[in-house]
Amino acid sequence: MLGLLIISITIGVGTLLFLNTERFGKHPSAGRLVKIEQSPNFKNGSFQNLNHTPMLTEGVGYGKVMYEFFFSSKPKEPKIKIPSVKTDLKTMDITENVLIWMGHSSYFIQLDGKRILVDPVLSGNASPLSFTTKAYKGTDIYTTDDLPEIDFLFLSHDHWDHMDYKTLKKLKPKINKVITGLGNGAHLEHWGFDPHNILEGDWYDAFSFKNGFEISITPARHFSGRGFARAKTLWASFVLKSPTTTIYIGGDSGYDTHFKDIGDKYGPFDLAILENGQYDKNWKYIHMLPGEQLKAANDLGAELVLPVHSGKFTLANHDWDEPFNKITNQANSSKIKVITPMIGEKVSFKDNLPRFKPWWNPTATQK
Repeated sequence: MLGLLIISITIGVGTLLFLNTERFGKHPSAGRLVKIEQSPNFKNGSFQNLNHTPMLTEGVGYGKVMYEFFFSSKPKEPKIKIPSVKTDLKTMDITENVLIWMGHSSYFIQLDGKRILVDPVLSGNASPLSFTTKAYKGTDIYTTDDLPEIDFLFLSHDHWDHMDYKTLKKLKPKINKVITGLGNGAHLEHWGFDPHNILEGDWYDAFSFKNGFEISITPARHFSGRGFARAKTLWASFVLKSPTTTIYIGGDSGYDTHFKDIGDKYGPFDLAILENGQYDKNWKYIHMLPGEQLKAANDLGAELVLPVHSGKFTLANHDWDEPFNKITNQANSSKIKVITPMIGEKVSFKDNLPRFKPWWNPTATQK
């Protein structure tokens, strides 16, 4: 009994010390917490979704989810190196309007003279433990050294596959402004970011900048948290308006009424970037299931969809290539166009209908 007690205490102390390492960030406090408590989206000590959002689907327990993930399900991971094209981001003409996907939900945008980065995870894994949730072979072609100075860094929420401690620490000297939801600045300040460069906002807050840029923070249907505590910081999507282009940056979100509200208020959109992966019927409210991406795009009034949140990490039970196969098949019978560039491949905003090879299927021919 004494031995078990010592082991239990050791594990408990070790876990507590680990959770207090810098990588986990900090919970909001002081003036930041006061502002959070004034938000209409913060109730009973945590942020709330616009509509009732269970973490798990009705009738599903955490025991079932854990059993399926570790024992009864074996999602197919890629057996080959993921193909990519490494575009040199530092030498591109600043007048070139392009988007470059970096895998999962990380992407670089160069638009009307501004350089923009979204949810960069470039450290090789999406977890507080470096040996877990590792990037697929071939997907980590970009490092922080490959990035130029960034005008706007968007951080949709504080989950490990979107807010990467190692990446952000290295990128810090290159970042001008950070755009994120309420509370996330506490993490960034803890990691050494200048608080004057952090713009935090509630849903439907807007920031205006020189040269005709306007950024709005908009709702998403998800949750937040880097440790055991959840929903202490706000998760969000974004509307980016430049002089020439309007883009919806979706972050992580289950399907809900907010897409129609955002479309009515800010649309139509030249491009909607929507999550398409890490879904499961067991958690259908916090990630979109196949087919809901095109419903969301229709609600938004989007002409074009870039599906993200797949192709780099395994965080759910589906095969790694299933999200790409399903959304491209669905797009064949839809008026909404879907683009599927390789990691590092240029998407030009001048091309109204860019076409890309089904790179995830080595046996497929060019469309």
